[in-house]
Amino acid sequence: MTFASLSSEIATPGVKLTEGEGKLPKVVLTSTHGSEAEIYLFGGCVTSWKVSKGKDLLFVRPDAIFNKKKPISGGIPHCFPQFGPGPLQQHGFARNMDWSISQSENVEGDTVVTLELKDEPFSRSMWDYSFQALHKVSLKAKSLSTELIITNTDKKPFSFNAALHTYFHASSASASVRGLKGCKTLNKDPDPKNPIEGREERDVVNFPEFVDCIYLDAPDEVHLDNGLGDTITIKNTNWSDAVLWNPHLQMEACYKDFVCVENAKIGSVQLEPEQSWTATQQLFVN
Repeated sequence: MTFASLSSEIATPGVKLTEGEGKLPKVVLTSTHGSEAEIYLFGGCVTSWKVSKGKDLLFVRPDAIFNKKKPISGGIPHCFPQFGPGPLQQHGFARNMDWSISQSENVEGDTVVTLELKDEPFSRSMWDYSFQALHKVSLKAKSLSTELIITNTDKKPFSFNAALHTYFHASSASASVRGLKGCKTLNKDPDPKNPIEGREERDVVNFPEFVDCIYLDAPDEVHLDNGLGDTITIKNTNWSDAVLWNPHLQMEACYKDFVCVENAKIGSVQLEPEQSWTATQQLFVN
């Protein structure tokens, strides 16, 4: 489908389809409050979030490519139906597929777009199930919210796990996260294949060097100080776990400029035919 025909389907104020990097289709959301977000249909990936006249609160890595040969490295990529390594490709296939625009709305100047992903031969070659994923992105004056709904449209049950691999623009040397004290941890440093079990004893968790740690049964609210003058509250429903990640010297060109604070579902979700699973994430900047 051409850009013209896609664009003609969007008559919602504040919702615009345009060409992004690599001439890939990109949805731009603009609220009447001056906030803005950008979402690529490839991967259903939110790549930018700015409040009024502000800097970008999300981060896209300088090595990101926009040619569909690799997922977009940055923003809020999807990990579905697998988080991390496993029988499927790394982090699953949702971030490697084209999503479509299902619906757009403007509610009192705040803009909303819902993207949809369904199974196709590419996904079935790895994971032979029929499914529907809806990703609703809502932009307000100082918040960006997402809702992910996974529905089993097959005649047999399936299981999956998932995450939002969110990259925040930050000074990694100064950034910190509050709210994780007391959580059980699976620390992937130094050996990602053999995580070390522990418990978080710190009130404030920072990123002094390489960090790759899963927090099980995490609270539904944590606070990120990005080290650049912003505090971002990250609230969620039904994302039971959290992941902190910074690659440090493995990505020497850019590790100082971001941290990942990810909402995740590490344990498997089992869905019977026609059942759905829903999880939300709300980002608020103070």
